[in-house]
Amino acid sequence: MNVIYDFRQYLKYLFIVVAMLIAIVSLLVSDSLINKLAEEEHQKMEVWTEAYRIIIAQETNEVTLIQTKETADQMKLILKVMENNTTIPMILYDDQDNVIAHRNIDVPEKGQDEFFRKKIAGFKTKHEPFVVDLGEETYHYLCYDDSVMLKRLGMYPYVQLLVVFVFIVISFLALASTKKAEQNKVWVGLSKETAHQLGTPISSLIAWIEYLKTKDIDAAYLKEMEKDVKRLEMIADRFSKIGSNPNLQPLDVNDAICTSCEYMQTRVSSKVSITTRLSGEPALTLMNESLFSWVVENLTKNAVDAMDGQGSIIWQVIGKGRKIWIDVTDTGKGIPKSKFNSIFTPGYTTKTRGWGLGLSLVKRIVESHPGGKIYVRNSEIGKGTTFRIELRKYTSR
Repeated sequence: MNVIYDFRQYLKYLFIVVAMLIAIVSLLVSDSLINKLAEEEHQKMEVWTEAYRIIIAQETNEVTLIQTKETADQMKLILKVMENNTTIPMILYDDQDNVIAHRNIDVPEKGQDEFFRKKIAGFKTKHEPFVVDLGEETYHYLCYDDSVMLKRLGMYPYVQLLVVFVFIVISFLALASTKKAEQNKVWVGLSKETAHQLGTPISSLIAWIEYLKTKDIDAAYLKEMEKDVKRLEMIADRFSKIGSNPNLQPLDVNDAICTSCEYMQTRVSSKVSITTRLSGEPALTLMNESLFSWVVENLTKNAVDAMDGQGSIIWQVIGKGRKIWIDVTDTGKGIPKSKFNSIFTPGYTTKTRGWGLGLSLVKRIVESHPGGKIYVRNSEIGKGTTFRIELRKYTSR
């Protein structure tokens, strides 16, 4: 059974690894595209800067130039390059931060000087400004921001991670929901069928006991047989309640634990001692008595198995405000911390002949009751384990 459980765990981890690899590859591709686009925008601004320098040089040249067709075509190309920038926000300014020109920026009607001052400072933090050398120690500067498209692409990797994360969460929730639904169907079907199958031999045993009472047989033997038959009836009743809403009644867990532990003490090794430390006042909770005694017996059997038939088991009841804490401590082998949650999974067992259903059944019964919870409180390898059950205290108000 552990092989099947471990295989399912490996599939879960494999799914996570594959999802992470897809996310990493996607991020690398996106990052490559973003870097290429950023480089292209940088080159465009570099061309724009050079075009501006050439135009200024033409305007300030004191020598009369013969306007040839080739020169005119070059100027048209330069102007076209400058006009084609319709996406990249840019500001051209001088040594005193006076704005000479700007493009692709929505400028407010008021407070323009302060607006441009902040914009220039912001652009400088993102990209190193281009320097336009106009000669005679005159310089203009061009700073720019990323285009809207580049900014959107910059957010794309984060959107990808969010989508992958949501996909993983939804997939796990769907798988867990499907798995839980299947487990519930198996539990209910198995339990109902077990109760049904037990019904016929129990009825037969009851009839045989009534028949034997008419014979000359020691009454003590018949009394013990009746006890065992009643025990079988209770077990069948327990199985029949799985999958249905049990009849909840106020139950004093002190009395229930004491009764179940007395029963178990006579049926375990004499080398195992079972001690109860009950609360000083009634610890009432809404619980089905038959199912709760099943929880106590299963946890006790689990502790006996963990101790290899010798050691001590302590049941302790603690009233804590509106809660009831029930601790069961054994002196067994202990549980690795990595397995604290796994041990409640159906199919998980350390026994060579076990089905791994005991603790799963306990968890199902406890958590099906209002406010019920069970977990491993602490455990040390070679020293023992403490399980804690939390129940909601019942009040008549």
